[in-house]
Order: sequence, then C-alpha cells, then structure tokens
Amino acid sequence: MPVFVGTSGWQYADWRDVVYHGAPQRLWLERYGELFATVENNNAFYRLPKRETFEAWRERTPGDFVMAVKASRFLTHIKRLKDPEEPVRRLMGVAEGLGPKLGPILLQLPPTLQADAGRLRDCLGRFPRTVRVAVEPRHASWWTEEIRDLLAEFGAALCWADRCGRPTSPLWRTADWAYLRFHEGSAHPWPTYGRQALGSWVDRLGDAGDAYVYFNNDPGAAAVRNAVTFAELAEAAGREVSRVRSPERAEAAGREAGCGRPNE
Repeated sequence: MPVFVGTSGWQYADWRDVVYHGAPQRLWLERYGELFATVENNNAFYRLPKRETFEAWRERTPGDFVMAVKASRFLTHIKRLKDPEEPVRRLMGVAEGLGPKLGPILLQLPPTLQADAGRLRDCLGRFPRTVRVAVEPRHASWWTEEIRDLLAEFGAALCWADRCGRPTSPLWRTADWAYLRFHEGSAHPWPTYGRQALGSWVDRLGDAGDAYVYFNNDPGAAAVRNAVTFAELAEAAGREVSRVRSPERAEAAGREAGCGRPNE
C-alpha cells in the first residue's frame, strides 16, 4: 500500500533551471518522470486535452508512472455538478487514454458551491466504479454526516488539503485510500513547508491504504523540494513510497552515466 508522492503539474517556467536544468520544454515530462512516479494533471481543469494527448503522456512516462487528473472546470465550476452525465463521459473518454497509468480523478469544488448531496450523488454515480474519485469541497456547508456517508457509499475519498500548515477540512476517512494536497506552506522562503509540518501530515496519514500526495506550492520549485522531503519522512515512518529523486541527484546521476543535457 504505497504512498504516491509528486506535484500538481510539471510545466512551470521557474522550474526551468532548478528542476529541468535547461532541458527544452518538450522534454519536461520525461525529465519529471525521472524524479517522480506520479503527477496530478491540473492542466485538464483549465482545458480538457484530447484523448491522443493522454495517450502520448502514457507513452512518454515510465512504466511505474501514475497520473491523477483534475476534472474539468466545466463540470465542477461552470455546471457546478449539475447534469454531470455528458461532462463525466467526455472526461473519462479522454482520460482513459492513459490506460493503466490513470490514477484518481479529483473533483475540486468552487468555494462558493454550497453542499448539494443530490448533485454530488448524481455526479459520483456517473463514474465507473473502477475509477477512484477524490472530492475537495471548499465551503463549510459540506461538513455534515450526510456528505460523509455519501462519500463512503461510493468509496470516494475526501481530499485532505493543507494551507499554511492547517487542514482546510475535517480529516474524514471515507475510503480505503487517501488523497492529500499541499497548497501553501508557512516556512521560509514562501511557500515552502517545514519538516515539522510535513511530519505532522505523515503522522495523520498513518497506515492508511494507498495514498496520493501532491504539492501545489509550485512557486520557486518549493513543491519539488517539499515532495522529496515528504517522501523521506514517510519512508522513515515505515511507509512504502513511490519512486522519488531530487533534481540534484538526478542531474548528478546523469553526469556520471555520461548523459549530457541538451543545450537548447
């Protein structure tokens, strides 16, 4: 029951020199795949890619790679979970291009969307039961036993999220797996997380089943550094952790193997 550790996205301009060491942007996913065995694809939230794009991502990543997919904002923010059949069918029709590398689907709800058990039930019911779905509500009205029971009924995980070292929701366990997102740390330099804050989250996860952990504090490549630290702490706590390498170690290994970086 591994802990999959990665970041929310991989295409950030300020990672060019810190993470990718000058590699051309067309190779950034391959370089990312050398560091982590999982990523949360949040690009799909803004514009849903074609199935061929997901198929290409499947081919360009290592065999052990897992890609979580953030659901399109058309479903969560424009439709606000209403009439979900067509948006879910379209989402799955393209995301399934990842084949066995498809990880959980994340439904991040708008902060203005108040609890609506009927809409959530209808939406969750449209996903194949073989697909893991995590839900990240962001309005306090969702924290009721009815919603907790509904998530558990579908085996959907309540997405645990952190901002400035504090949980943004109740820490319900509604599935036999977990999904955790880090949005913003309070250590220096901003938005970094300190080791103590990360260690607290390792403790909260405990010995839960499969866990997907993604860092969304991307400025300055804080997400990459924090993901590496979190993996070290989780491994020290006795958890099996997905493949994780720091950019520095990956670059050093490449030099030792005689694999020079392109000068593009």
